Amino acid sequence: MPKRKYKIADKVIEVSSIHELVHEYCKEYITDEAPDFSVTITPEDIALEKQKSDSEYAYEGLPLPNFSDELLEETAVYRKIAEIMPDYDTFVFHGSVIAVDGEGYLFTAKSGTGKSTHTRLWREYFGERAVMVNDDKPMLKVTENGVIAYGTPYNGKHGLGTNIAVPLKAICILTRAAENHIEPITREQAYSMLLQQSYRPANGEKLMKTLDLADRMAEGVKLYRLGCNMDIEAAKVAFEGMQ
Repeated sequence: MPKRKYKIADKVIEVSSIHELVHEYCKEYITDEAPDFSVTITPEDIALEKQKSDSEYAYEGLPLPNFSDELLEETAVYRKIAEIMPDYDTFVFHGSVIAVDGEGYLFTAKSGTGKSTHTRLWREYFGERAVMVNDDKPMLKVTENGVIAYGTPYNGKHGLGTNIAVPLKAICILTRAAENHIEPITREQAYSMLLQQSYRPANGEKLMKTLDLADRMAEGVKLYRLGCNMDIEAAKVAFEGMQ
């Protein structure tokens, strides 16, 4: 059984897997430090991931996928890590984080709205000033001094991300619009989307911790709503509006 250690969101995780592919996926985060916790994947975990994916596709009326056991194991590792991280004031969030001049901006939206397209516009507009932190599932640590956004191996189908940590300056809910415009919003206006995009653990105690972390995050980070048309001007409007 392959076993290696990875440092993700400042926590060292020892991963014991059945297949090797998991470790190829996480190789940029490998470390020799002592682990904070361990996860071990069993055949039952892989079978459960297959059941979950089949159920999701069936619910959407789509043909059932034919994911390999190796890919299902990657998801199982991600899920086990995500279930434990709230114990360390950290949780997984579905969104795209980009840093400009060392400060992070998180864009979130319903699937298909264009988060990845928008952060690509930021990279085009800002050039070397912009660094992609994570394009799909960053981890967010809530502290007394603010929120820290971390890159993770789970960085989306385009593999866009960096093993770095940045202070999170703002969270922006992305919508489509004919003209680019941005406005600050309240915690109440943003909260349902923030909860929807947060990974919610199956364990009741850890779920309550996650809800508390999301609540503290909404209180401690500036919140915005951006209407954009996917023209490169959208990057300028968004950045200037969040200063």
